[in-house]
Amino acid sequence: MSILLTGGLGFIGSHIATELLNESYHVVIIDNLSNTSLEVLTNIEEITESNNYNFYQGSMTDKELLKNIFQTHTIDTVIHLAAYKAVGESVTNPLKYYDNNIVGLLTLLNVMVKYNVKNFVFSSSATVYGSPERLPLTENSPLGPINPYGQTKLMSEQILRDSSKAYNINIILLRYFNPVGAHKSGLIGERPNGVPNNLFPYILEVVKGTRKCLNIYGNDYDTPDGTGIRDYIHVVDLARGHISALKHISKIKNIRVYNLGTGKGYSVLNIVDTFNKILDRTGDFRRVKYRFTERRKGDAPVVYADCTLAETELDWKTTKGIEQMVMDSLNFLNKNEKN
Repeated sequence: MSILLTGGLGFIGSHIATELLNESYHVVIIDNLSNTSLEVLTNIEEITESNNYNFYQGSMTDKELLKNIFQTHTIDTVIHLAAYKAVGESVTNPLKYYDNNIVGLLTLLNVMVKYNVKNFVFSSSATVYGSPERLPLTENSPLGPINPYGQTKLMSEQILRDSSKAYNINIILLRYFNPVGAHKSGLIGERPNGVPNNLFPYILEVVKGTRKCLNIYGNDYDTPDGTGIRDYIHVVDLARGHISALKHISKIKNIRVYNLGTGKGYSVLNIVDTFNKILDRTGDFRRVKYRFTERRKGDAPVVYADCTLAETELDWKTTKGIEQMVMDSLNFLNKNEKN
């Protein structure tokens, strides 16, 4: 039996692939390499000392490629990550997001149904909640995305609910909050192509000197320091959440939803201060310089999770705090600074 991991060489996917191989699963990875490289595959092998995988380069909208994969391998469970995920870009180019994220999912589900695969773990997002009225967010909180990226996730969730009922598929929806950090080896982490859309990789480029300063979008939110607050989760903790989901998916009926976060919120300035504090502590004289700019469309002021359901039903909880997230990010930068 194999696990199909879509988007398996991306930031989150590479860490999930690592955890799967460490747990002795056979992993079939598909990635179009739009935001990663084959070097990541080599690094995963080095970390896990395993080659118990197959890799396919291609798009989730390529039905013939997917059919070939399902014909070649006995797929037990699909973990679907492959999607565009930049909130800002989704606002300026929504058709790109609807085309890739929705059509890719539909193509994958059609092939799954054809080959009678009954287990599906989906990478959803806290963006489905929009601007919350009450915190922390539970899985039953009202849904109302405020950007096209979040809309694609909510639409995908509805497609999966309908598919679960119609085709008797066991589905776990994992609503990610803000994955950050890197593997302790420093071999895999978040290194996007082009201008980073997420906070941590942008900060790392400022530390490295590739960019002069961090643009903080808005300092007039109704928060203690005026900057947006998010629930940051270490990517390894997030990856372990998928292992827990795999081990429990046979016990569920139809569909279940779980938040994956820490239950704590940190502002942008909190994160900047933590980076600078750790740089100080390690004798590194570099600093995270920043400036305030206008708010970015599609951003909510404060978002953090209640993860009680995942803790009780999946027997999962986070183990790494914000300082570990920052330290592992800086370790990844230092190991890869010349690249």
